[in-house]
Amino acid sequence: MNFAVLPPEINSGRMFNGAGSGPLLAAAAAWDGLAGELNSAAASFESVTFGLAGTSWQGPAAAAMTATAAPYATWLAAAATQAETTAGQAQAAACAFEAAWAATVHPASLALNRSALVSLIRANLLGLNAPAIAAVEAQYEQMWAQDVAAMFGYYSGAAAAAAQLTPWQQALQSLPGLQGINLGIGNIGSFNIGSGNTGSFNLGSGNGGPAGGGDNNVGFGNFGSFNIGAGNGNAALGFAGAPYPGAASYNFGTGNIGQFNFGLGNVGTGNIGFSNGNVARAIDGIQSTFNVGVDNLGNYNWGFGNLGDGNIGVGNVGSNNIGIGLTGNNQIGIGGLNANNVGWNAGVGNNGSFNFGFANAGDGNVGLANTGHGNIGIGLTGNNQIGFGGWNSGSGNTGLFNSGTDNSGFFNSGTHNWGIANTGTNNFGLFNSGNTDTGIGNTGSTNTGFWNAGAYNTGSFNAGSTNMGLVNAGNGNLGAFNSGGTSLFGHNVGFFNAGNHNVGSFNAGFGNVGWSNSGIGNTGAFNSGGNGTDPVFGPGIVGQAGNTGFFNSGFTNTGLFNSGDTNTGLWNAGDVNTGFGGTASNTGNSGFGNSGTGNSGFFNTGNYSSGFTNSASGGYSSGWGNSGGGEDNIGFFNASAGGTNTGFFNHGADGLQVGFLNSGNHVIGLMNSGYYNTGFFNSGEHSSGMGNTGGMNNSGFGNSGGSDSGGFNSGSGESGFF
Repeated sequence: MNFAVLPPEINSGRMFNGAGSGPLLAAAAAWDGLAGELNSAAASFESVTFGLAGTSWQGPAAAAMTATAAPYATWLAAAATQAETTAGQAQAAACAFEAAWAATVHPASLALNRSALVSLIRANLLGLNAPAIAAVEAQYEQMWAQDVAAMFGYYSGAAAAAAQLTPWQQALQSLPGLQGINLGIGNIGSFNIGSGNTGSFNLGSGNGGPAGGGDNNVGFGNFGSFNIGAGNGNAALGFAGAPYPGAASYNFGTGNIGQFNFGLGNVGTGNIGFSNGNVARAIDGIQSTFNVGVDNLGNYNWGFGNLGDGNIGVGNVGSNNIGIGLTGNNQIGIGGLNANNVGWNAGVGNNGSFNFGFANAGDGNVGLANTGHGNIGIGLTGNNQIGFGGWNSGSGNTGLFNSGTDNSGFFNSGTHNWGIANTGTNNFGLFNSGNTDTGIGNTGSTNTGFWNAGAYNTGSFNAGSTNMGLVNAGNGNLGAFNSGGTSLFGHNVGFFNAGNHNVGSFNAGFGNVGWSNSGIGNTGAFNSGGNGTDPVFGPGIVGQAGNTGFFNSGFTNTGLFNSGDTNTGLWNAGDVNTGFGGTASNTGNSGFGNSGTGNSGFFNTGNYSSGFTNSASGGYSSGWGNSGGGEDNIGFFNASAGGTNTGFFNHGADGLQVGFLNSGNHVIGLMNSGYYNTGFFNSGEHSSGMGNTGGMNNSGFGNSGGSDSGGFNSGSGESGFF
């Protein structure tokens, strides 16, 4: 506090109206009395102990007990000394107060000074009292300076007394036998209730953290502090938004990365719901914050699958939108009803601005299928006309009230569309404002489904791209409500995943197979550990492998509730232990029948793997029966030469496979070949859906051309079916 800026009325009032030095003197007397009692107890304890040892208490057992008792006598004497020091410093603080009190101006003197000033000012009609007023003000300034000097002197004395004190927590921690008190087995730390924790004050099992462990967690397998739930922490964000190792904090739920999240599988800060955020963006320093809902990627969104900021609704791309499937900013409505939902049109199928009606192309039209500006009527071509111009105002149209070109159907204002109220190009269906879409309300391009704002999706309400499923805000996902996945790498198969390259549900981490994993390369559930050196998962990344099991916060463990590394068993907080509750730190392999280095589990060859019978030459596997020439195989019986597979029975010469029985490269789903395909049985490239066999950028089913949506198209850039 800066006493110099406070007037003397405040400083003097505080000094004379407070409790005075009485409480400090009473505290000093109490501490002095405690010091005397502690000294007496120490002397009595020592006298009794050594008296027994010198007479009837003989033999090795007696000597051992005497040695054990001696530190307690020493601690009592040290505590007595600390109490004496505390008493002396309390006395010193009281003396500093009394000196400051004596040097402080009495409030009555200040009142007399101010009263004299008021009287002189009132009588100063001709200015004759100016010298006297100046003298009174000078006296007041001296009082101000006197109080400031007294207060700074008091502050210095009190601070010096406090600096000599030693916190009593340190004395308590030095009490023999107090350290390491835990209820359970395999804990490293103090006051844990549970087993296999690294840290202190945890209620549960398998909780850990970075250097020093994790503290004050309630639950299982958390990596960080103050979490309630299971499997929170590790892959991306730290407490202050720092990069990996991501000791998560203040989360309520499972599989969250970051802080203050409430729910399952969130990445970021202050999110409420499921799978909000994206671990790859978080690693790049881009957080998702304060979203409410499911699968939102951005900030301050309310709803499902929004990509951007401040959106309310489902599947919107952009910012500050209210609605469904909107593309752009500051829009209200349902995507695809009008061209890109821009221009504040009222109606359906309008392509322009401020139109009222259906299928108007232009601005300020009222009616149906008008082309131009300011028209009122039906099928008018031109500007500012009123009346009836024809069933279609465009060219080459078949149907009714089309204002575009080469359309078939009703109320189409775009080009080469088949259906109703399409405002884009080459669409098949209803209310599509994108291009080459098949379905309803798509604002993106080459989608098959309903209200997709992204591109190359097969499904509905996808704000990302190359997804197959529902409400995916990320890219390259197969399933629903996934916000993970990027345009190049890291895709998910399952539901509610905010991480990358996962197979399962509610995973916020990287390369996991299972549920609610926030770590890296784990097979199982609620694991927050895995990979101790780098926040990403992929070829050439060197670290420690993930875990095989449940509720593990360490690395390369096979089992349950392990917070240490490379353990096989349960509740191990140490390293390289085989069994239960191990706290020792060993080297080599744990488990049975392993060859190589850094393995846990059973019959693994290679290096740094957890699980059972993994033989991939690159190592860093978790799960069961992974083989092949690559590294980072997670799951069961993956055998590709390229490695970096998550899932089941992936094989072939390439890698980066997510899902089941894939043989291609960067493929997501079931039995895909080719490159970067999402779905089932695809052999093309950059396609989503089922059975697409040719070209690139297809969505839908059985397309053999390129850039097709719909089903069974053999040409290029086609929508619809056959």
